[in-house]
Amino acid sequence: MKKIKVIGGGLAGPEAALQAASFGCEVTLYEMRPTRSTEAHETSSFAELVCSNSLKSESENSAPWLLKQEMRRANSFLLAAADATAVPAGHALAVDRTEFSARVHKLIDENPRITVVREEVTALDETDPDTIIVLASGPLTSPPLTAELQRLTGASQLAFYDSIAPIVDASTIDMDKVYFAARWDKGTADYINCPFTKEEYEAFLDALMAAETVPAKEWEQIPTNSQIRDSELAQRAEDPPHSVGGADPATGQPTPSVPTNNLQPKYFDGCLPIEETARRGRDTLRFGPMKPAGLTNPKTGRWPYAAVQLRQENLRADSYNLVGFQNHMKYGDQARVLRMIPGLENAKFLRYGQIHRNTYVNAPQVLTETLQLKNHPNVLIAGQLSGVEGYTESIAGGMLAGRFAAALAQGRTPIPAPRLSANGSLTHYITHSEAKTFQPANITFDLLVPLEEELRKKIRDKKERHRIQCERAIEAWSEWLQQA
Repeated sequence: MKKIKVIGGGLAGPEAALQAASFGCEVTLYEMRPTRSTEAHETSSFAELVCSNSLKSESENSAPWLLKQEMRRANSFLLAAADATAVPAGHALAVDRTEFSARVHKLIDENPRITVVREEVTALDETDPDTIIVLASGPLTSPPLTAELQRLTGASQLAFYDSIAPIVDASTIDMDKVYFAARWDKGTADYINCPFTKEEYEAFLDALMAAETVPAKEWEQIPTNSQIRDSELAQRAEDPPHSVGGADPATGQPTPSVPTNNLQPKYFDGCLPIEETARRGRDTLRFGPMKPAGLTNPKTGRWPYAAVQLRQENLRADSYNLVGFQNHMKYGDQARVLRMIPGLENAKFLRYGQIHRNTYVNAPQVLTETLQLKNHPNVLIAGQLSGVEGYTESIAGGMLAGRFAAALAQGRTPIPAPRLSANGSLTHYITHSEAKTFQPANITFDLLVPLEEELRKKIRDKKERHRIQCERAIEAWSEWLQQA
């Protein structure tokens, strides 16, 4: 039997290692922290959640619910840990970050088939016939390992900016100005809601728009295709001042010279910084993270003009995160602006919002449906590095990669997840999209196989159509589990 080498101790890596070990394989799990950290992580723990503590909706027959239902049927270790460390979050699955990470660490530490190595991996031996490699180093993959990935794929890596929401000390929230409620009364009233009047919202928006943001480091900046093309046509005898140029820190290769003051950050639309959302229109936040719909204030009997929701961070309920309030403001401006939120006037922030660059491969170009590199089938890519976005999606990718790696290690041919399932649909998306325009994706119903046209015409109710899709997905998934 071949050995399995898993690189990355985030979400996908530990899940892949535990899955492969459960099939009787010997696994070595590599994690570079604490030897080398990243700009987003704060600890060296396995499965550290850096952006949020939510694994999305648990509402029956929703796409995130379906993905998790399939994962539970496949005995996902990290999802079981999430279920065991859940905190109140209405109709969503949110976890105590510290307890969740500790539980995952214990699973890894107590598994006799998993050996942990705390060192940075800087080279990949794809020619070793006795080793299967699962690369799950995540969106913050180090430059040397990114260079290795570029060497193996022969393709440029893609990237976008992702951002992190702030966390506030619960004891510093003015509870007289806020109220508990769940949107549309779905689930339990576990969210703290900070209500805005129109005047408060307008003042907050003005302050937000005027706040100073943190400029990205030059080597992190992402030029657009047109900027690269224009720069390549210009004279290249000498880089102009204040430009992105010279050598790529990951590869050492020359990069086009592009003026930094013209660069436009490329964000993932599902996780926009609030200041970027605000620039798209004065009411955009009121239809996004500050949406008041369904949040009846018991003191007034009405919806507020706008609202910020706070979600419990841990089982002690001593801290809350600002839902959807990821941002890129400088810390001083961030404190000033966020304290304009009703109820947070004297807030103590345990963590401010941040931004970081996410790296992922061009999956349609380089990956098979079993997450293997097309040109190097002994190497699998899992988690966000493969082009999925979100905690649950990353764990799901690790779960599949661990099962596929075990099959390869045991001399079996891995069987792709069924197209009808949520897992199969997500994998199908990242491996069959248009390579030139490929972007990461969360699980949505848009990715699932649609119902037949005749059935769609017959069943007008969207919830009923979704129920049928979920029923078909779980049936196909259950059959696949018997074979894979």
